[in-house]
Amino acid sequence: MQAWKLGPALAMGNTVVMKCAEQTPLSALHVASLVKEAGFPAGVVNIVPGFGPTAGHAVSTHKDVDKVAFTGSTEIGRIVMTAAAHSNVKKVTLELGGKSPNIIFSDADC
Repeated sequence: MQAWKLGPALAMGNTVVMKCAEQTPLSALHVASLVKEAGFPAGVVNIVPGFGPTAGHAVSTHKDVDKVAFTGSTEIGRIVMTAAAHSNVKKVTLELGGKSPNIIFSDADC
């Protein structure tokens, strides 16, 4: 999920502030170490661990953040969209509550 958002942003020359899920901060911190190892300058990729109501809100409302991309629940997506709209009316991309059902037929090699 991180690479899905991080790669295109960096390819277009943007800096990134990534607020990772509070349940999985170590994966984002590891990605940050890989970014550093790859030679990206300091400040190009920034990881903000923490809880949504504090860290997520700070990112969503910060005047220097021009776009927010959020993946999660519809409930939190509404909060992110509202917070972004009340700051500098930044662009927002939301991926909310998607389901990916699969049908496995009896002849599948599982």
